[in-house]
Amino acid sequence: MQTVAATPQFTPQVDTSTLLRTLPRNVAVDVYRGFVMFLMMAEVLQLAEVAATHPGNWFWAILGYNQTHVEWAGCSLHDLIQPSFSFLVGVALPYSIASRMARGETFGKMFAHTVWRSILLTALGVFLRSTHSSMTNFTFEDTLSQIGMGYSFLFLLGFCTPRWQWTALGAILFGYWLAWALYPAAGAGFDYQAVGVPQNWVHNFTGFASHWNKNSNLGAAFDQWFLNLFPRVKPFGYNSGGYLTLSFIPTLGTMIVGLIAGRWLRESAPAIPMRKFIMAGAIGVGAGLLLHFTGICPVVKRIWTPSWTLFSGGACFLLLAAFSWILDVKGWRAWSLPLKVIGVNSIAAYLIAHLWEGFMVSSFRIHLGPQTFAIFGSGLAPLLQGSAILLTFWLVLYWMYRRKIFLRI
Repeated sequence: MQTVAATPQFTPQVDTSTLLRTLPRNVAVDVYRGFVMFLMMAEVLQLAEVAATHPGNWFWAILGYNQTHVEWAGCSLHDLIQPSFSFLVGVALPYSIASRMARGETFGKMFAHTVWRSILLTALGVFLRSTHSSMTNFTFEDTLSQIGMGYSFLFLLGFCTPRWQWTALGAILFGYWLAWALYPAAGAGFDYQAVGVPQNWVHNFTGFASHWNKNSNLGAAFDQWFLNLFPRVKPFGYNSGGYLTLSFIPTLGTMIVGLIAGRWLRESAPAIPMRKFIMAGAIGVGAGLLLHFTGICPVVKRIWTPSWTLFSGGACFLLLAAFSWILDVKGWRAWSLPLKVIGVNSIAAYLIAHLWEGFMVSSFRIHLGPQTFAIFGSGLAPLLQGSAILLTFWLVLYWMYRRKIFLRI
């Protein structure tokens, strides 16, 4: 059987006995991934719209808040979807490497596939962002593009020792923070309205933290240069949500955090390293909040600040610990099938959620009538329609699951 011995620059740092140890799929990882994808697919429920029709109702207000992204600093449940998806890419990598090495694949073949996967994920993200455009919309803030641009680097780190993985994480976060801190902050006379920020927008920071204000930062300046290198309907000026191409760099940090978690899982199997997960989670959340409240680096998901990487990475550790405790430690698995169906086919779920909603809405309207979902009033109509769409999405994924049809890249 061939191993990666042909690439001595990596193999001296790899414990091949650990990598080659074959283990069954980690159920907790699949279910956690399914939970994340369910949250993304559940956007069709339009809970924020329902909440708007029920002013003063705390129940709908909480649900609506947690199904939308916060305006700038802070975190909702919805904000944890993308970091969890990125984190789980890292968790899965040690299992993937071990499986392919056990089949005798060479490092060169694995790396070539990794580069191809990176390109495909990046291109797929661009494709999804272009579905409602008159031409290709070259923008790279989609989750798949962000993962794709960092995935090859993550793969190489999968062959490095833990010390190098931690060093890479620290260098990425500190280097990215320093680059933003050194870039000049917008002055008092800066025209925020010219970059899509409303006048007197209450979410702008003051003082040192203003280096991370919306569309007046290093990442925005980079995109005003980089994205205009591509053909466009009109010159790129700003992203209305503040999202950035360069966020793939700290997103790589999130994937490295997941890589560390995946390594801990494999090293301790069949036990679960609960203490490590909980400690890492508490430290990550605490460090992110400390940087935020001291003004050193605010927690902003939209631009993926280093403090957001720490905060959300810590939250991902805690969520993985929770799923692992329920499913692996306590053995309570009977309830998990609906989420597992989604989690083992996450790419298919992602594409279905992004491409099928409009088709489903029009199909229901044509065949069931425009008022079908208003049976309990117009305020709940979006929820009922979304529930029907979500159920249809899941039934398609269940059909694929039963027939062992899994979309892989």
